Amino acid sequence: MHAHPELSFVEYETSQFIASVLDELGVSYTDGWAKTGIVAIIKGKNPKKKVVALRADIDALPIVEKNKLSYKSKNEGVMHACGHDVHTANMLGAAAILQGLKEKFEGTVKIIFQPGEEKLPGGASLMIKEGVLKNPKPDLIMALHVHPPLEVGKVGFRPGVYMASADELYVSVKGKGGHAAVPQNCIDPILISSHLMTALQQIVSRRANPNMPTVLSFGKINSVGGATNIIPNEVKLEGTFRTFDEAWRKKAHKIMKSTAENLAASMGGSCEFKIAKGYPFLLNNEELTNEIHHEAKAYMGKENAVSLPIRMTAEDFAFYSHQIPACFFRLGTGNKKKRITSNVHEDTFNIDEDALRHSIGLTSWLTIQALKM
Repeated sequence: MHAHPELSFVEYETSQFIASVLDELGVSYTDGWAKTGIVAIIKGKNPKKKVVALRADIDALPIVEKNKLSYKSKNEGVMHACGHDVHTANMLGAAAILQGLKEKFEGTVKIIFQPGEEKLPGGASLMIKEGVLKNPKPDLIMALHVHPPLEVGKVGFRPGVYMASADELYVSVKGKGGHAAVPQNCIDPILISSHLMTALQQIVSRRANPNMPTVLSFGKINSVGGATNIIPNEVKLEGTFRTFDEAWRKKAHKIMKSTAENLAASMGGSCEFKIAKGYPFLLNNEELTNEIHHEAKAYMGKENAVSLPIRMTAEDFAFYSHQIPACFFRLGTGNKKKRITSNVHEDTFNIDEDALRHSIGLTSWLTIQALKM
């Protein structure tokens, strides 16, 4: 899986590989979900009694891998730097165990191998629209995600609001370019952009509820043309806006847009402020997550199933969490002694593979316990 990464929504070989393993296991499935997604069904005794859904994302990132590993990416410029290969490998392992035990549990296990977690609109939203939470309808859904800061052998949980919503911001500031030595003849979009970024940050520091975490960050700013002695006509900015409150999120969108447009106009320019609405905040069902945390302690040992703080990162699993009771938890994959410490989305990301020895059994155990809840 790690050596053959594919980008969001073009995971064709990955999908074929998953299907081949399911065929070997004798697990029934349907494919073609959001083009490359697969949904597997494992029926135990009395299959209608309860349905537990499991989800693994399958896509990779546009990153050049710097690791020197036998299983290093063979697809130049594409890397499983967020651990979705681990999620898929874990789920295939759990599928093998659950298929072997299907005569010993009641209910149905629905396994969702989902494409496109890393790219809007998110594979989860597309699969939900295509009916993945129907026929049969799951009573709950669970998923895990690699977490390098957590040592291998540990898992982490957070009931309630856990991860932030995430919106993408695309801003175009337009002015009038010209010779940098005569700025009085120009409308400087770089100067407007600098004021704009400061003004937008004040929305977070002065308009947001201090008890509600909010992040506004710009990760890219480019002038369209321009040089040491040339003021450009246009500057483009790209950023992200994240929070945990849908009402504030909606209000903030309007404030950001009006602030940007009015400020640019006051300085003689103009601003086009586009917001690509992304994933909602992730909500872990409190009762379910507390029960799953308890079962994880029973399987892993009390000291190895820990509590986690909220995160400003985002996950399209959040779409599922607003539809049915959900539990999204973290798998420890780091090992300082082995110098496996790189975080997700880094070009040296790797895991201690002992994590899979823990996770496959844990996923199977939690699934069977969830069928009994």
